[in-house]
Amino acid sequence: MIEVSHITKIYKVEKKDRKKDKKAEKVAVKDLSFTANNGEIFCLLGPNGAGKTTTLRCIATLLRQTEGSITVEGFDTVKDADDVRRNIAFLTNEIKLDDFFTPDYLFDYFGKLRGIEKSVLAERKKELFSYLGINEFADKRIKELSTGMKQKTAIAVSLVHDPKVVIFDEPTNGLDIITARLVTDYLKKLRDDGKVVIVSTHIMSEAERLGDRVAFIINGGCAFCGEFSEIYEQTGTDNLEDAFFAMYKEITEGAENADH
Repeated sequence: MIEVSHITKIYKVEKKDRKKDKKAEKVAVKDLSFTANNGEIFCLLGPNGAGKTTTLRCIATLLRQTEGSITVEGFDTVKDADDVRRNIAFLTNEIKLDDFFTPDYLFDYFGKLRGIEKSVLAERKKELFSYLGINEFADKRIKELSTGMKQKTAIAVSLVHDPKVVIFDEPTNGLDIITARLVTDYLKKLRDDGKVVIVSTHIMSEAERLGDRVAFIINGGCAFCGEFSEIYEQTGTDNLEDAFFAMYKEITEGAENADH
């Protein structure tokens, strides 16, 4: 289980003027709370810059929130960061595999780094490489692989230790339709295995097909969190895209009126 409780993340941004340097603050995430449960796919939805990636990085211990708390499988992301990392897989498009190495080498390397026994590691490789269709390309260097195969290799490597919590940031971004479907089907398998799966995306149709529950992140805050049926009823719509735009319009117009 992931429990995010009233987190705020503030960045210091340098602004230069003619006289001296000044530091301003940028609020990336503001008083955000939600819970993602075992055996479900929880989707974070929002436009670019809404705070989705910052939130996931805080959960993954790559960033430390300014305020609030996060627990992953009962471990605090600040106090118990090492325990959190042992229990999660975190994948983002910004993670780049070294062009010189092969999928086979990288899987073994990270498996050993995780302290996985040789026999267990072999079984994990067999399962993941077979499911993701990597076997034929296992001995090719990363630089020789297609974008889709690089993504599938990154997924396999990130899941080498069979984590309890899977965090994917825009998992199908830039993938062809066949590879994207393979990835989303595997996320469903992980959910059915009882894992916590949290996914950020701005593709509403993907979230609708994939998710069990959803949170709308708008301007760093949580505009809605719950079942799909609840947001449809609340907004008087019958699909996620219309529901999101209805809520986005309500929030942005409310903010504009408050400024006047």
